[in-house]
Amino acid sequence: MDAQNTNPSTEVGHRPLVDWLRIFHTPGIGSRRFHRLLEIFGTPACILQASRQALLGAGLNNSQVEGLRSGQQQAVDADLEWAGRDGNHLLCLDDAQYPAMLRQIPDPPPVLYIRGYIDHLSHHQIAIVGSRNPTQPGLETARSFASHLSRCGLVICSGLALGIDASAHEGALAAGQPTVAVMGTGLNRVYPARHRELAHRIAEQGVLVSEFAPDTGPKQGHFPRRNRIISGLSLGTLVIEAALRSGSLTTARHAMEQGREVFAIPGSINNPLARGCHRLIREGAKLVETAEDILEELGTLAKTQLILENTSIIPDNSEQLQIDKIQAADPDYTRLVQAMAYEPVSIDTIVIRSGLTPEEVSSMLLILELQGLVTTVPGGCYVRVENERNCT
Repeated sequence: MDAQNTNPSTEVGHRPLVDWLRIFHTPGIGSRRFHRLLEIFGTPACILQASRQALLGAGLNNSQVEGLRSGQQQAVDADLEWAGRDGNHLLCLDDAQYPAMLRQIPDPPPVLYIRGYIDHLSHHQIAIVGSRNPTQPGLETARSFASHLSRCGLVICSGLALGIDASAHEGALAAGQPTVAVMGTGLNRVYPARHRELAHRIAEQGVLVSEFAPDTGPKQGHFPRRNRIISGLSLGTLVIEAALRSGSLTTARHAMEQGREVFAIPGSINNPLARGCHRLIREGAKLVETAEDILEELGTLAKTQLILENTSIIPDNSEQLQIDKIQAADPDYTRLVQAMAYEPVSIDTIVIRSGLTPEEVSSMLLILELQGLVTTVPGGCYVRVENERNCT
């Protein structure tokens, strides 16, 4: 069955989802207060069953308690009707399909509204953000980086804004790859309006995400909140052209607070749109000149993330079966694996031995590292990873 159209958790009879939505739509209960209630009571059902005295003791006021008691049925029914349409999905925080990366941040949205191919949210993502009024070279850089990184297996995540965001989405789509757009409105209200056609193409090839109910319009306070989701979904955030007061710096700082990597492309000291990137670099962001700079860094981070998610990096059958599968899919991988051994080897040596280009080797090494078949060691070298079961 098509993943885009599968959403069993949105059935009207699915009581837990209804409980999440009732609390989510209660006036005055934002995501932080929702999380606080979960810490105290454990589940949405327990929150709704709690006594007035217990809810007041948890920090709610009389109006908020009455809001919980009223049930918010009209808003809940509207959400369930929306989620019943093809391609639409509703995820609550305890859903197995809720993005694992996003769940780790301090303030994950209790409910996510999604349109498109939901499985893309579980893939490794790189956020690309920047100025809404970039230079033409900035637009070209965003498109080029997005195209290259998406072809290397990373899903491009951005905010559907004018400028760098839109160019990043376009770069991924032009490469025939999915992209994730996190919106500061509900999914029925595209902002800016000129990006309606772009949003439609993203939904057909990738996925649209929002923490706001479908008909929610644009409000100034929504976009900084959206930014924490962009960084929260991603292994790292790349900033391309940002002034000192750019909203992109908010996304980058969210990434830092979330323990994610931050990358920035430097520019001319005379370009005001480079100053935000220069500040990030001074604060510890990785200076980026090529896409390979990002691939090299994120390969190790992606592997670490798989471990944190308790996901097996190598399937249970064996390392050799996984290598055979990769080799059967692309004979170039056979050449690359055969050019490596179990001692450190530089990319330059692999290039010479395999006859592949440096760009091909960098991209393929990232894929192999995500599979757990190679790893980086100090000095910028790589080694093959031997399955411990083969050593006993």
